[in-house]
Amino acid sequence: MNSSIFFLTGFPGLEQEYPWISIPFSCIYAMILSGNCLVLHVIWTEPSLHEPMFYFLAMLALTDLCMGLSTVNTVLGILWGLSQEIGLDTCIAQTFFVHGLSCMESGVLLAMAFDRFTAICNPLRYTSILTNTRIIKIGLAILSRSFLFIIAPIVRLKFFFYCRPHILSHSFCLHQDLLRLACSDVRFNSFYALALVICTLFLDSVFVLISYILILNSVLAIASHEERLKSLQTCISHICAVFVFYIPVIGLTMVHRFGKHLSPVVHVLMGNIYILFPPLMNPIIYSVKTQQIRSRIQRWFTLKNN
Repeated sequence: MNSSIFFLTGFPGLEQEYPWISIPFSCIYAMILSGNCLVLHVIWTEPSLHEPMFYFLAMLALTDLCMGLSTVNTVLGILWGLSQEIGLDTCIAQTFFVHGLSCMESGVLLAMAFDRFTAICNPLRYTSILTNTRIIKIGLAILSRSFLFIIAPIVRLKFFFYCRPHILSHSFCLHQDLLRLACSDVRFNSFYALALVICTLFLDSVFVLISYILILNSVLAIASHEERLKSLQTCISHICAVFVFYIPVIGLTMVHRFGKHLSPVVHVLMGNIYILFPPLMNPIIYSVKTQQIRSRIQRWFTLKNN
């Protein structure tokens, strides 16, 4: 058996429908690229948006853009009938980016929670706390944590012996999918991956929750009802982005752990929701719910039409 070639599942039993399924996936891919590029363009070209909140939003948009670029090409390759094969090195590289970018998105959402906490609970010190230098340091810390910590288990994938049928259960490569096919000792990878999830995604979600408990406590201390609503409205976009990211993560985890009796299509669908839903929804959320972004986009399109 050639250990360097693996086969991506696609959508089992729906092969005849691939031309039709490819239409919504192509539209979603185009929306991911255009939506996140539009957000980045607006933030880059509008000087009034050069402040901490929108720097973090730019990090989120860039992360989502990279997630789309690193995964959707293999999904569309299957749906368009180009190829279901993927080399081991390419698969490992895709695994590195999928898990690294997921960890990075979680870190950016945590940084955005800290931004909202600082803006609401320490408004007078906001600019002195979130300086440009500190934002750069936070960004580099998120980037380092996301990719440096996953190098060890990802590199080990290269040296495993894959004796089982080389059929991956998704339309792209995941760490746990490759472990399932390996006949080598994978205990280090399994325990390391669990510890990494606990130290990143789980702890990030706990800290986000704590930050909003503190924010809510601070907002409730404000006497004016209008001021309370105004403060909470600045958090709506971020809260939506948190749910958009963590609900698919929890759903995919539950399906992997307890959904072995479910149809393979359910597993593939949850995997695609996991990688496509946040990059698709985040630009929409911030374009609709964030007044500064919405007004700049409306003005930009108005100028273009004129």
